[in-house]
Amino acid sequence: MENVVLVIHLILALCLIGVVLLQRSEGGGLGMGGGGGGGGVMSSRGVATALGKLTWIFAVAFIGTSIVLTIMAARDSASSSVVDRLGTAPVTAPAETTPTTPDVPAGGDLLPPAAADQPVTPRAD
Repeated sequence: MENVVLVIHLILALCLIGVVLLQRSEGGGLGMGGGGGGGGVMSSRGVATALGKLTWIFAVAFIGTSIVLTIMAARDSASSSVVDRLGTAPVTAPAETTPTTPDVPAGGDLLPPAAADQPVTPRAD
């Protein structure tokens, strides 16, 4: 059902774009019906009125399908979460561990650990 509404929504979008481009703008644009002379089936004012009504119809239908698609998406997302779709249990953070590697000074030599009451002094090379 969602695919059908989505296809209708896309068709309405294309029709709305086409109708808007056919309308006569202030600068002429791609407007149909040039000149005010008779002889045509519809006058330029009649074409403008018809295209205006068609634009409103397509716009209302487009907004309606947008609302329907939003409701469908909200209904589908409320029934499950991303974790449910993956099918795995949530991952917990690993426990903190203390490093087991010794500290290496800038020179690269390992120093013997100092006693608690003796300060560490650099070795003279």
